[in-house]
Amino acid sequence: MDIMDIGLQVLLELNGTEYTEENGYWYKIAAWTVEKSPERPHGIRYNLTLHNNRNERVMGFDNAHAPHGKRRGRYKGRIVEYDHTHYHKNDPGTPYSFESAEQLLEDFFNEVTKRIQSDIFD
Repeated sequence: MDIMDIGLQVLLELNGTEYTEENGYWYKIAAWTVEKSPERPHGIRYNLTLHNNRNERVMGFDNAHAPHGKRRGRYKGRIVEYDHTHYHKNDPGTPYSFESAEQLLEDFFNEVTKRIQSDIFD
């Protein structure tokens, strides 16, 4: 099994995980395999979210939909990969460059740590 497979295996095993930090912030991981498509070329559907102690989503990485607004204007009619982030609760989505399941987990947990330590939520 190569490194990509191990990262994917870890991500899939974390499906359904919820963890509450000491300060009340908590995260949830959902991930499963799907048919590869232009929107999800890696064959994974995922939603990794961080919530505050009032159960509001304050940050997330997901590919449930295209980043908001990417189907209008110059993008109309084009397939847009669904991978994106939400860096605050009102963020409509910023494209995320998915490299691997392992990198997704690393990026998510680095952002969780950074945000919890600095309490930089909008």
